[in-house]
Amino acid sequence: MAHLEILEMSLSRAEFLRLLPGAVGSVPIEEAGTFGASDGRRCWTLRLCPLADQHVGSVNLPRHRVELRLEGYSDEEAAAFMVRFHRGFLRGGG
Repeated sequence: MAHLEILEMSLSRAEFLRLLPGAVGSVPIEEAGTFGASDGRRCWTLRLCPLADQHVGSVNLPRHRVELRLEGYSDEEAAAFMVRFHRGFLRGGG
């Protein structure tokens, strides 16, 4: 069963690429227009699409649409993957 998550994220492509390994685990990530990895039984693919910057006063926030497809994952495995994915992009404030 395939799981599809579509997210809108406020970060630059460079920042996304820096944080991605922590969000998906220490696996080799292939990039060919999309990003992805497979362990033979399960695979994930991710497409990063630039959106127009968000303007908040004098601050410009880069934005991307993230389309994440999980194949071969049970519902529980997909939920655990998404928890890790979201945790990998958390930012500390203060």
